[in-house]
Amino acid sequence: KKNTDDLVANIQAYSERKWAKFRGTGVKVIPRAYLDWDRESGNEYWPSDLKSGDYSSPEFKRRVLRLVKAMGECWDRDPRVAWIQMGIIGFWGEHHNPHPNLEMQELLGTAFEKAFQNKRVLVRHPGEFVDFEFGVYWDSWAHNQQTFRQMHGAGIDRLNTTKGRWMTHPIEGEAAYNWGSYKIQPGDSPNDTLSDPKHRDFLIDTIRNLHCSALGWIANYDQSNPVAQVGAEEVQKAFDYRFILEKFSVSPVVRKHGRLVVEFSIKNSGSAPFYEDWPVYLNLLDPISHRVMWSQEIENADIRKWLPGDDWDVQADRYRNLAKTYRIQSKMSLPGNFDLPTGEYILALSIPDPNSDELGIRLAIRNHFEGGYHPLGIVAYGVKPTGSSTIRHESFIDPMGK
Repeated sequence: KKNTDDLVANIQAYSERKWAKFRGTGVKVIPRAYLDWDRESGNEYWPSDLKSGDYSSPEFKRRVLRLVKAMGECWDRDPRVAWIQMGIIGFWGEHHNPHPNLEMQELLGTAFEKAFQNKRVLVRHPGEFVDFEFGVYWDSWAHNQQTFRQMHGAGIDRLNTTKGRWMTHPIEGEAAYNWGSYKIQPGDSPNDTLSDPKHRDFLIDTIRNLHCSALGWIANYDQSNPVAQVGAEEVQKAFDYRFILEKFSVSPVVRKHGRLVVEFSIKNSGSAPFYEDWPVYLNLLDPISHRVMWSQEIENADIRKWLPGDDWDVQADRYRNLAKTYRIQSKMSLPGNFDLPTGEYILALSIPDPNSDELGIRLAIRNHFEGGYHPLGIVAYGVKPTGSSTIRHESFIDPMGK
């Protein structure tokens, strides 16, 4: 019965405590609230003055609206949060036992839509909340008993086909290894899914077909198992976005107060877009310390529009509608607002998180410097090239280690 201010403070304190370990890692959180963990007694988290399982009383409706409003105040602008799983209703917040009825769908849909203006909201089943533009979390992904059912895999496919939902909202979830015919698909365990081609290929086909952005549970595979590790790398390349730099060119010499001309081509070989409006920057780095000496955003680069292919062909193992190549050209005046000495510099691309000092997006190339910079060439500003400045491959960082 605490007031909204107390509720906001408690949610914020909980978030700080639980998410502190992710600071500086670039990891984003996908929160979901629930009131009942499962059928077992003692796993309920209902207010003491409400009956457990009461999803329909006027008092529950009043309380749940207050809860959603408080979650929005805490998480809608939190840079640590990727998106929101609606949760609340049913075991595990998975919208079954019970399913939200039409009245509850309207109540919660409107409340979440209002509370989260900046974060995308996901619901459990594609055939519910149809009047709202929400993504989907399927919590038994690629499960043998559900893949071709309208409430699950087939329903997500229909939502994507008819409304293009994957282009604007994440489709994600988790694999399930504890019920039904999971041993048929997706396999006995995360290690089995990733090691056995029969399971791994089936999983990748569902990821590609439904444009999946992320999966839990399967992430608990044994990273010391070399076969599972190789399989995990293959699956990871199918997930979400994967930006491959196909071509890159730069004017190697720029006169003082001249223009830096850069052109590059990029393709998304993954299965989903990147949904946030993060900037793409050109940077000039000191060739020895790699310190940023000049930086400017490329204004005509909208990474949300770098879409993957569509209409997955299982037999051909590729999209029938191939991913487009996006060409970006930029002409920028040097030094701009910077006090840039003449000299030779390393030109690097970067896509930083604008709301955080943590890591941004990495391109699918080997050229990585600390801080999320992709070194791509040498630029001589106001001087003749000497050939003494180079990009040393041994200075690249290992993306798996950061």
